[in-house]
Amino acid sequence: MDMFITDIKQQTITIDGTVYDADYCAGEMLADFRRRYGTDSFYAEVAEFLAEWFNDDDRLTVHTSGSTGAPKPLRVEKHRMMNSAMLTVDFLGLRHGDSAMLCMPLKYIAGKMVVVRSLVAGLNLLPVTPCGHPMQAIGEIPVFSAMIPMQVFNSLQTDEERKRLMDVRHLIIGGGAIDEALGKALKSFPHAVWSTYGMTETLSHIALRRLNGEEASEWYTPFSNVDVRLTPDHTLAIHAPLVNPELLITNDIVEFNARGQFRILGRKDNTVNTGGVKVQIEQVEASLRPLLPCPFMVTSAPDAKFGERIVLLVENFAPDSPAIQQAVETLPAYWRPKQTVCITRLPQTGTGKPDRATAKKIAASAPQNPIGKD
Repeated sequence: MDMFITDIKQQTITIDGTVYDADYCAGEMLADFRRRYGTDSFYAEVAEFLAEWFNDDDRLTVHTSGSTGAPKPLRVEKHRMMNSAMLTVDFLGLRHGDSAMLCMPLKYIAGKMVVVRSLVAGLNLLPVTPCGHPMQAIGEIPVFSAMIPMQVFNSLQTDEERKRLMDVRHLIIGGGAIDEALGKALKSFPHAVWSTYGMTETLSHIALRRLNGEEASEWYTPFSNVDVRLTPDHTLAIHAPLVNPELLITNDIVEFNARGQFRILGRKDNTVNTGGVKVQIEQVEASLRPLLPCPFMVTSAPDAKFGERIVLLVENFAPDSPAIQQAVETLPAYWRPKQTVCITRLPQTGTGKPDRATAKKIAASAPQNPIGKD
């Protein structure tokens, strides 16, 4: 790993082809970028992060995504962030001078790690204000890009953006589930496309699975220095000492194959105990996805009879629609939602994930509107 620069004071950052040294980043860059690009611009956010990176503190603050609760701040060590960056750069074979598009918010770990990869490996950072169509906003086609599923989905909707996305040589997708339809749309891509597995506590991803080509798989392969195992609750435990000194017990319910790879079945906190039967809401959503003609989420609410009832949230769609009734009737009896709730917009976190905590609150406060019969 001699190619990497791990002495922060010796690092430089290349942005849109211009190289900036550590002293400039720690000093006048923020004021300069605010003057050049605007106080509230994304470039000013990049400069603000770089000022924090090049200060004398060996830690900085990141925030969890808030998919199952309120986002919380974590203090993480910069040297562990660099370890994570080197693992990804080495795995993908990125080289000094390769371009890297930054199109995710810098508040969260995914955005920060794009910058850190550029710092340790000498990548040319191409900032794009986070939006739903980053491939429309980018000037040159990046060699490397990290995107969330929503951005990828949007980019596939127009021929021009789709073509540009196909020209990205290393595309990683994280921050949310990749459904079957999106996976199929990416299978024909000529360059490597990866789904990532990780979290804020692992400083981005610790495992990848290929979405296209002959290596396409539903199983995640952990990095070689990462130990993963199954807990008695069938959730994933992670020991990744380069990025976190502690053993991490996740809420992700997984299964392993003989090669030590794992796949995600759902989250422990997304298990609904309804009438004594445990139902994984991700599996219900996967079954309904090809059948429902509208955006939706599956959640739960307290129920006097069943303990918990399964609730279907639909976005701007009639709750009593025959399409909903027909879709629900295809499910096993104990998977079927007992209630449907129409809302203007499905709740999402700042990183585009389903906001499960808010969804449960909506379901709990909504007047009961049963679907079919118990």
